[in-house]
Amino acid sequence: MKRGILLVNLGTPDSTAVRDVRRYLGEFLMDRHVVDVPWLLRKLIVSGFILPTRPKQSAHAYSQIWDAAGPGTGSPLLHYSRQLKEAVSAELESPVELAMRYGSPSIDDAVNALHADGVDQLLLVALYPQYAASTVGTTIEAVTAAAGERMKVVALAPFYDYPAYVEAQADLIARHLPADYDHLLLSYHGLPERHLTQADPTGSHCLKRADCCQTASEAHATCYRHQVFATSALLAERLDIQPDRYSVTFQSRLGRLPWLTPYTDVTLAELPGRGVKNLAVACPAFVADNLETVEEIGISGQETFLEAGGEAFTLIPCLNSDPAWVHALASLTVQSDSQQAAEPNAVSV
Repeated sequence: MKRGILLVNLGTPDSTAVRDVRRYLGEFLMDRHVVDVPWLLRKLIVSGFILPTRPKQSAHAYSQIWDAAGPGTGSPLLHYSRQLKEAVSAELESPVELAMRYGSPSIDDAVNALHADGVDQLLLVALYPQYAASTVGTTIEAVTAAAGERMKVVALAPFYDYPAYVEAQADLIARHLPADYDHLLLSYHGLPERHLTQADPTGSHCLKRADCCQTASEAHATCYRHQVFATSALLAERLDIQPDRYSVTFQSRLGRLPWLTPYTDVTLAELPGRGVKNLAVACPAFVADNLETVEEIGISGQETFLEAGGEAFTLIPCLNSDPAWVHALASLTVQSDSQQAAEPNAVSV
């Protein structure tokens, strides 16, 4: 069988125009894994309450980061994802394509390109270190549907604790960490709490006890919160950072449902009062810089911290196309060839 590799990231609007942002948000928010309510209610929420106002606000935010990677580069997430695809392709013999779960380049187009190249076994690499149904789960579903009967699809499992990934992420942080920093904030994308409980195969572990993420359970294979804490602990160990010098928080909450805490924006406002004046922030849930890292943290988050009395703020970039990350990702795809489906880093769909 001829193998091909499909890298998939979240997505981005085609431009900062309100119409393009509205189209992108509509596709994103109508995903049942993102807004997990019945279709009719989801349609009412998205079309009736979000899309009338949110696209204009989001378009302004996108305009602040467009071309952040350089003149003419457009969306940083798409720019860096393309760089990553080219760099990984150079290290592998298998054909590699890039797609976005929402927007362009589409999953259908990428799968069709691989099929036209003779690929009949597809290794899906969802570019999220930690598992969530709203990221990894929906990507597997969409790619499997696009492949149909034409290809066997194998999905790479979340790589949150893969040594080469952790080392690449830790080395990147170390290179950008100020010598006199007071505190390192590890900010991860947030999730509604019910996404965790719905993903819990036991139905009785996640968020049922204070130490659920530290108590061994089969639920951890699909528990975003556990995997976030595991990544953070491995990074702190690799960087030799004591527990009182780093924090884990969750950003980008939407709506009124309970989301994972502590919240990043609240913590940024509180840290100066705790004596943290020189803050560094890294975002290990993202492998490519995007709206949530560059604007939400680098612009809005920095403003929140400085207005609360902070003095110095350092946003550590995402892995993007860092050579160590490229090598780690390439090694993951090669390793998947020799693994059984039940092992940690290669899972058959």
